[in-house]
Amino acid sequence: MCYAFTMSLRLIKRDAAEAILRQNGWLSYQLEAFQKEVLRRSILVNLAPGELVFGFGEELGGIYGLVSGTATINTAPPNHIPQLINVGAPGAWAGEGCFLARQPRSVELRALVETWLMYLPLEQMDEMADADPMVAYNFGQIIMTNVDALIRVINDLQRVDPDRRIASVLQRAGWIGEHPLPLTQSEIGTMARASRRQVNAALKRFAENGWVKTSYRSVTILNSEKLRIFSTEDD
Repeated sequence: MCYAFTMSLRLIKRDAAEAILRQNGWLSYQLEAFQKEVLRRSILVNLAPGELVFGFGEELGGIYGLVSGTATINTAPPNHIPQLINVGAPGAWAGEGCFLARQPRSVELRALVETWLMYLPLEQMDEMADADPMVAYNFGQIIMTNVDALIRVINDLQRVDPDRRIASVLQRAGWIGEHPLPLTQSEIGTMARASRRQVNAALKRFAENGWVKTSYRSVTILNSEKLRIFSTEDD
């Protein structure tokens, strides 16, 4: 599996990064005192395109929250090649498995473009949990947000029509607005369980309808609502 987290690129200041995470995703649902403690203990990190955040099988580590840029999360069952399946939003967090299960990384996180992340080290998570055992409940909620996203991905992949699967992939990234989504047709095909030829044909039809605009190695989503309606129609 692979999740891509995307947002417009810019130089991020610490206060702006914290505001993004306070207003989006898992951390936005937590009490203010918990938010402040997580951010106080976290480190703002910048990654170059292609840089590995953490790899499959790596030793225990903390959690990362997406501030801006695009990162892919790749995973698969044992003895299978990791695959990309989803595009997430600012405020998405990953890496909670080390804290919850005390096992090595089961996914790979890699920057697709220049990316800013907030990193909360595992030892800081442990200190918070030692001071207040209920903190484990807060961190456990991260996995539930990721499960919810995975349920939608599975539902979308069960559609018979490849055009609707492709539309679902693009619609899930519609929150980025009219900014290029830096995914190739092959990557979109992997996410949609479709061939490159099917993706190429679908994108041409979507472009003719005014729903997307295509360019080299990227797609710009112009009408996410139309993609949503089309993707949810009966096959």
